[in-house]
Amino acid sequence: MAAEQRTSWILTGATIACVLALYVPCVQRTVPGGDSGELITTACELGVAHPPGYPIFTLLSHLTMRLLPTLSPAHSVNLMSSVLGAVACGTLCMTVCRLVGPGPGAALAGGVFAISRLTWQWSMVAEVFTLNNLFTGLLFFSTASFHSAKNASERRKHSQWGALCCGLGLCNQHTLVLFVLAVIPWVFYRLHSHRELSLRSLMSMGTCFLLGFLPYIFLPISCYMNSARWSWGDQTTISGLLTHLLRAEYGTFSLAKTQSSVNLTSLLRAQLDHCLADLSLPVVALAGLGLLLSSMNRKYCSVCWLLVSMLLIYSLFFAWRANLDISRPLLFGVVERFWIQGDAVVCVLAGLGSSLTLTRLERWLGHGGFWKTTAWLLTMALLGDMMHTNHRECDQSSNGVVERFGRELLASFPTNSIILTRGDLPGNSLRYLHYCLDVRPDVRLVDQEMMTYSWYVRKLGPHLPGVHFPGGQWDSTHSEEKDIFNLEQFLIHNSQRHVFACIGLPTGDPSWARSFSRWPFGVCDFLVPAQRQFHPREWANHTHNLYNWSEPHNHFHSASWERVANEEMWQARMKTAFFLFDLAERMQGEGKSDLFELSYTLYKALVESYANYPSNWDKNLALACERLLRSGHQGYGLDGLLTCSIQHFILYLDKEPADPQAPAIRSAVAHLSKERDRHRQSLKQTT
Repeated sequence: MAAEQRTSWILTGATIACVLALYVPCVQRTVPGGDSGELITTACELGVAHPPGYPIFTLLSHLTMRLLPTLSPAHSVNLMSSVLGAVACGTLCMTVCRLVGPGPGAALAGGVFAISRLTWQWSMVAEVFTLNNLFTGLLFFSTASFHSAKNASERRKHSQWGALCCGLGLCNQHTLVLFVLAVIPWVFYRLHSHRELSLRSLMSMGTCFLLGFLPYIFLPISCYMNSARWSWGDQTTISGLLTHLLRAEYGTFSLAKTQSSVNLTSLLRAQLDHCLADLSLPVVALAGLGLLLSSMNRKYCSVCWLLVSMLLIYSLFFAWRANLDISRPLLFGVVERFWIQGDAVVCVLAGLGSSLTLTRLERWLGHGGFWKTTAWLLTMALLGDMMHTNHRECDQSSNGVVERFGRELLASFPTNSIILTRGDLPGNSLRYLHYCLDVRPDVRLVDQEMMTYSWYVRKLGPHLPGVHFPGGQWDSTHSEEKDIFNLEQFLIHNSQRHVFACIGLPTGDPSWARSFSRWPFGVCDFLVPAQRQFHPREWANHTHNLYNWSEPHNHFHSASWERVANEEMWQARMKTAFFLFDLAERMQGEGKSDLFELSYTLYKALVESYANYPSNWDKNLALACERLLRSGHQGYGLDGLLTCSIQHFILYLDKEPADPQAPAIRSAVAHLSKERDRHRQSLKQTT
């Protein structure tokens, strides 16, 4: 092995070791939010994950659980993600080494990518992005090796390995196809220029590419076995398999099943802002310098512009198809994860810029040792600064919020309940705890969205003993058809069990309201027969302190699932008070003032119990004061209720000045102030 090659492998190994030393202590020990809970759950019992299936991630995760039996399933898969992330950073380092030789530029490429906020953050949890980073890095390394190959044999070998890598990568995340589309014609052109492009070479590369798709065989096998209690889709038919692979249930080439769209330039600008903020201005400048210097050097020109074309194709296509509203923090967090793939290109270009700049300085000014030492010092300083900036946000070792959220919910339900889950937060966290950790084996988890798919009842119904499905599919718009049912029919068929909806019910099926009522139960709703009598004070006492939740309000990043879980828990505290207020608004006659009084009492006790609480509590308490005042209840002083209403309306406006109802609230405050002044004036006159 040549000295330079040996040094390259040593530097790559050192990069991986350093990244591992940074990542492993920061790994989350519990189930994260988002898709992580579902990915871990499918790995526990070898089911099929959401489209396109992620067979490699599922199999690797299951193997990791077996190899680390002393750790929880979530901890072991999170740890696996960190290892994959560290190796991915090593492949970027090796890519630069293969192109321009080992040095500070190679360490910069791997190090900046590792310590950038998004890469570090998503390497701490069980997600498919680290595996995609690894395949992206392997594609870059194969490309660099092919470019640097000295003879036809080496080019053939690296082209075949690259084709295999492309196939395997597309078994994980389909966004890699945008890089593959740029690489394929480049490889063909290079082979043609060397007069090595032939039918035989095309067939060998095509065979390697198709071999990379072999892991997809796992999907129909798992579906046919049907032993996993949670699995997605029916891949036992060709059409079912293609539906899953092409993400037809989400919308092929779209992020989500929604019709919303985002302005192309807005997303591109947001991605550029991310690069400048998270990768830093010096790294982006070095990437630009790398493009400039590579363009002036025939040896690196073609591979550098290949990387640029990858970045441009990816960024433009993704910005076009990312149909999520990035003005909402949580959805922005979903979108920004996909920028990691583009960040890898920027980091490699920055590594090239650093190495080529160093080479030019040595050639022009001499003193090679001085410039190399300076480059290493600057690289270490930049990495150290980024590490210091991002460590606090990316260290997830003490984060157990989502798992505690799920445990609190499961602990609150009566025995043998049916829980209709809706959304990633309750669905995935409860599934992980229930199926992987066997928490509350007596309850049954039924996914509301999945019930609308034709395969759900047929495939997962047998794993839900005690749950009675009136038909094969939930569809409120065609409930008259054979084998179709609506929510009312489902609830009637399962009336022997307590049924809870978490979180909420879809607006498209109001059939349940004909025969059932919806009572507040913390984060969830209790669906009870309409004829059952509601006792307000008893229910208020029953749902008081339903959860043992101590996280401060507004404690987490606005784009995090922890923020969503915490907000749900805080809003659950006032859900009964809000329900009673709404019930009183719709009532006429006897009992109306008592409901307003109980709602006011609950709101006031909540607001007085916490120094920092959701802003809508002030608005709701102000409204409860005003309604209690108008109801004619005799137990409270007029001045006190008016003052309470005015005070909390003003507090709400201070916290939410942009509320569309702000003018109406200010008008109400002015009216209530005049009424209080008149009342006080009349009291003075009578005394």
